[in-house]
Amino acid sequence: MSEQKSLLIELGTEELPVKALPGLAQAFFDGVTVALEKRGIGFERGDAKPLYTPRRLAVLLPAVDVEQPEQTSEVLGPYLNIALDANGAPTKALEGFATKSGIDWTQLERTTDGKGERFVHRAVKPGAQTADLLADIVRDALAGMPTPKPMRWGDHDYAFARPVHWLVLLLGKDVVPAEVLGVTSDRMSRGHRFEHDKPVWINDPDDYVIALEGAKVLVDPDARRARIVAEVHKAAEQAGGSARITDDNLEQVVCLTEWPAAVLCSFEAAFLAVPQEALIETMEINQKFFPVLSDGGKLTEHFIGIANIESQNVGEVRKGYERVIRPRFADAKFFFDEDLKQGLASMGDGLKTVTYQAKLGSVADKVARVAALAETIATQVGADPAQARRAATLAKNDLQSRMVNEFPELQGIAGRHYALAAGEPKEIALAIDEAYQPRFAGDDIALSPLGKVLAIAERLDTLAGGFAAGLKPTGNKDPFALRRNALGLARTVIESGFNLNLNELLKQARHEINVSSSGIRAIKRVDAVEKAKDAGAHLPDLVESEAHLSLAQPNQDSELYDFILDRLRSYYADKGVPAAHFTAVAELKPASLYDFDTRLDAIGTFATLPEAEALAAANKRIGNILKKADIAIPHAIDRALLTDPAESALAEAVEAVLGETDEALHHHDYVTVLNHLARLRPQVDAFFDGVMVNADDQAVRANRLALLKRLADRFRAVAAIEHLSS
Repeated sequence: MSEQKSLLIELGTEELPVKALPGLAQAFFDGVTVALEKRGIGFERGDAKPLYTPRRLAVLLPAVDVEQPEQTSEVLGPYLNIALDANGAPTKALEGFATKSGIDWTQLERTTDGKGERFVHRAVKPGAQTADLLADIVRDALAGMPTPKPMRWGDHDYAFARPVHWLVLLLGKDVVPAEVLGVTSDRMSRGHRFEHDKPVWINDPDDYVIALEGAKVLVDPDARRARIVAEVHKAAEQAGGSARITDDNLEQVVCLTEWPAAVLCSFEAAFLAVPQEALIETMEINQKFFPVLSDGGKLTEHFIGIANIESQNVGEVRKGYERVIRPRFADAKFFFDEDLKQGLASMGDGLKTVTYQAKLGSVADKVARVAALAETIATQVGADPAQARRAATLAKNDLQSRMVNEFPELQGIAGRHYALAAGEPKEIALAIDEAYQPRFAGDDIALSPLGKVLAIAERLDTLAGGFAAGLKPTGNKDPFALRRNALGLARTVIESGFNLNLNELLKQARHEINVSSSGIRAIKRVDAVEKAKDAGAHLPDLVESEAHLSLAQPNQDSELYDFILDRLRSYYADKGVPAAHFTAVAELKPASLYDFDTRLDAIGTFATLPEAEALAAANKRIGNILKKADIAIPHAIDRALLTDPAESALAEAVEAVLGETDEALHHHDYVTVLNHLARLRPQVDAFFDGVMVNADDQAVRANRLALLKRLADRFRAVAAIEHLSS
């Protein structure tokens, strides 16, 4: 076994881009390990992981072979009939091959392949020293990195994410000579820019993490993360609250610091009159601060900043953080106060002038369509239709507010606050906010009945409008986020338990779009005529009005339904539902997505039964037989034509099961239906073992086909279970 030593590669830079840093570090780590493997250099990964701070990328491997294994090569030469002449003497072809290989032709070996015997040169040479290959390994790793907006510095031709200032390259205790990106390797790292602004001697890779910690640098991102969380929680406890720590905010602070230290700060309590979401947004997105919340989850006047230094004068750092945040809070308060003066209802007046989409009209047009859909849905799910229409009418008004103009992420949230301030019922105010849920992958759906109604109506119009306007996603392009809207719609319907007829709702959404778009075209037509008159030009031929043309076509309903189902495929896959189960239900295209989910649950239960596989295979066989049938299949079974005991037994059992499952099927109790059908396995097996379906007697054949069809139809009343057959 080759001798092994620890390996350290540290690339020191100016501050790297925060959001790209973890990806850059992982890519550098992966690039080095792949380059080692490519050269056959063995190494032990152990617990190794990417190490990084804003000013460095590092790879630390505990054990790496100091040399490659022996390198074997095999080069095939000419076949014997080409290599040797009639007297067995070497031809020019063989001599040339031997010269190229650096040996006499008599030293060549022979091998045989499918075409015959040929000469071959086999050689073994010692492996190269790892130290001699490390410079190229580092270069390969850097070349394969997805560097965002690479920079150039000095008069060099090369580029990287940020200018490079130092390179540590150690194999064991030895410095490996190399020049990469204009810097020469040594063992000197760098400490914290302010706390320890001097070189740091790295005696051995194993000393690296501890040596940098002594220089006020936590090079392990997990150590920085743990320190930040601990310090933030401690500071929040001092303020008598709890810290709000989101993954995204925490990760960015980890990537901004080398020696993080928490600083507890505060702001004027008067700012708490502003919606807390706006204040939290400012603290987290703009300043990377951590808000402090009360036990009830309400924002307090405290927040925590993370300094990249243990300051001797924490008070000055605190003042700086508080000074930075105050103007933005003041702006937010001004926007909020001015919006309250205007009022939510009057904000809606401006929506008529805001284009939603050229073919679909203004935002006001969309609001009208959503209101009609919301009223219909509310009636069907037991919500208040009048409240649903009112909530939909107000839901987009905050788009005209100063607050949302400054903080777009507060759409709906701001509307909720303005609705409450205007005296609207709490249910309506909450629905305005919840209409946007789920806002992102993994987010909860709306919780209130009215919020669910609005969320469904909003997405129905967005999807139907998107397809009608020709905005169906292609490849990675999805400007109206139709994929996300489709999944949000499906999740809300299914997780709410709303047994809605999706086909009917899509039809209504299409109708609302056509009514709306007809009005839009009529207005545009009048405008065009007026402009032509004013210009004194020849009037265009407007005899053929566009008003009767439909923007949304009926065939789009089916296409859109399939589009929504396609989003559900990944949704259920994430839940561990087998693809075959999904396909078995999807083939039936249930009108209700909640019903779709219920059928899927039943299929999951059925699949665990010992009879499932055999019945699925039998159903598949039945389907193939029925497809090939060349005669009319009667609806009823003629008992007088049941001549074989096995078919009589199956017919009796099928008729019994049909009677037993009618009520369960009516109540969508698909588990009961499939459990009853599972009991038919003995009769089904006996039928296929002893009965010839395609009998010579046409009447008997048609009767047997009718029997099989009745059985298959009852299975397909739940799902196409043949897809469960392996």
